[in-house]
Amino acid sequence: MKAIVYSSPGASDVLSLVDREVADPGPGEVRVRVAVSGVNPTDWKSRSGGTQRASFAETVPNQDGAGVVDALGEGVDDLAVGDRVWVHLAQHQRPTGTAQEYTVVPASRAVRLPEGIDFATAASLGVPAVTAHRALTVHEDGPARLSPGALAGRTVLVQGGAGAVAHAAIQLARWAGATVLTTVSSDAKAQLARAAGAHHVIDYTREDVAARVRDIAPEGVDQIVEVSLATNAALDAEIAAGHAVIAFYADDNGDTFSMPIRPTFAKNIRVQGVLLYTVGEPALDAAVADITRALEDGALPVGEEAGLPLTWFPLAETAAAHDAVEAATVGKVLIRVADL
Repeated sequence: MKAIVYSSPGASDVLSLVDREVADPGPGEVRVRVAVSGVNPTDWKSRSGGTQRASFAETVPNQDGAGVVDALGEGVDDLAVGDRVWVHLAQHQRPTGTAQEYTVVPASRAVRLPEGIDFATAASLGVPAVTAHRALTVHEDGPARLSPGALAGRTVLVQGGAGAVAHAAIQLARWAGATVLTTVSSDAKAQLARAAGAHHVIDYTREDVAARVRDIAPEGVDQIVEVSLATNAALDAEIAAGHAVIAFYADDNGDTFSMPIRPTFAKNIRVQGVLLYTVGEPALDAAVADITRALEDGALPVGEEAGLPLTWFPLAETAAAHDAVEAATVGKVLIRVADL
């Protein structure tokens, strides 16, 4: 089979296309024939050595993907050969990412797709959708699970509404019944955020975000999904409602933040970090179940018409795909591995 590998961290030119033997799944594992591999910021950061990673002689990058179950390991009875699946955390503490024609993963990391969900949608889930789900389920008053109506009566602000995690957060929050606000930096991104389902879109380069939020939600917002706490911490504290949660999942624009103390403690605000690699299996299982139900309801479409443009690369150009994500290409970067 064809696989993209690297043996030491570095720039994208450490990636190379090689021929490898197809591995057999072990107990509790499945082998997936990969149709599409999804690329996230975590993938190029791990490859570059910018984040902690397990040490392997050779690693295939990319956490997310989609394809067809090709073989089952001993003890796997909830999947069958031929099942269409989406894959997440394929490369977490393992050398078996999705930038290859066949990947072996724990059975829990391959999730059966509902009928009618294409591989592009499936490969766009994983890191973004699971992260968004977690960010929306850490409020002290719940809910711990998402479903239609679960966030009814809540106001959710998604910062940076044109990103992949933000896109999933807008879709999931809208599906769960919240009133969804989001911030963007251009008219083009505003159009994408509206297509994703945001009720209110605020251009932070031209508008007073705090004033707009107060107009829309005079009591403040109940939940904030935050991509740049270093930039927005003081603003978030100002516009948060009592007992709000600020769930941050990235360190865009800085690795430290400061926040005014008095309004933060006076409103009992919670600042909650979100990293799917360490949330634990119960949170992952809840996300997988709820994302599956949202897929069944048609709540997570992708493509420019749904607010998430897709940029495609062939497997041999995985390095270029990583570079595109590092360069902050708007939307989702996908690698076409096979036509299945």
